[in-house]
Amino acid sequence: MGNIMFFMHMICIKNMMLPMHFIFPTFVPTSGQFTMQILTIANRKGGVGKTTSAWAIAHSLANRGYRTLLVDCDPQRNLSLILPQLPPDKHIGLVASSDATLVEVMELVGPQLWLVQATEAIVAAEKVLGTQMDYIMVLRNSLTGLEGRMDYVIFDTSPSPHSPLAAAALTASTATFIPVHPEYLSYEGLTSLLDVVARVKKSFNPGLQVGGLFLTRYSSTYRKRLHHEFVDMLRQHEVLGPLLMHTTIRENVSLAEAQVHRQSLREYAPKSNACEDYENLTTELLARISASPA
Repeated sequence: MGNIMFFMHMICIKNMMLPMHFIFPTFVPTSGQFTMQILTIANRKGGVGKTTSAWAIAHSLANRGYRTLLVDCDPQRNLSLILPQLPPDKHIGLVASSDATLVEVMELVGPQLWLVQATEAIVAAEKVLGTQMDYIMVLRNSLTGLEGRMDYVIFDTSPSPHSPLAAAALTASTATFIPVHPEYLSYEGLTSLLDVVARVKKSFNPGLQVGGLFLTRYSSTYRKRLHHEFVDMLRQHEVLGPLLMHTTIRENVSLAEAQVHRQSLREYAPKSNACEDYENLTTELLARISASPA
């Protein structure tokens, strides 16, 4: 029964025409001098590698000399828990309550890498934030002072469809990159997120673009026929196909092990498939936004 339902969903995907507001142009970088890029790693489906991807991409950027700021906007706080431990007095909750800007609460966690951590205070802060009329602008307003200090800001967001910080992150961003696991539920999260991106783009952030989609826990060599068929249909899709990035992230135990030790992939397992895949993904990400070090 499960396989039958899966094939029915696959047929729907193949034949589906997304509304016009889903259609996004290829990412076009700002011409001229390099400016700070603000990226959100997002999906409305949990378990697709959102936090891991934000963490790995940020480390790769920092290793290449880019000044990179990670911002943990997820009440689960997983990103903060896999980076070096920080004193609890500076956190994203202060930004959510407009008591601080990002530059005032960011802390150095590695060479060229900074973090605005999430603490337990984020839960209450986000609830209060959601009652404010201008909540969607809170992160954009908090960028003051970062231009010239950072090359990249990367927001890690909650998969919750009701997260004020997730919507605020998209409002502050130049682009969103979306991890996708090749299964129907992940696809549902993807289309839901694209709808939110389109609404934010229309009403609050005309410059917001979808930088790309990338597949996680997937390889063309895996013996998972349904996954391959799903990926083939994504590639053939009129709207989603051009957004699909070439690099895929294979399953690898080194990811979890490096995170337990609060180390980067390059520190913990530089020869692992995970390190290779995320290095390739970061290279492709940079090519998509045509960025060079400041």
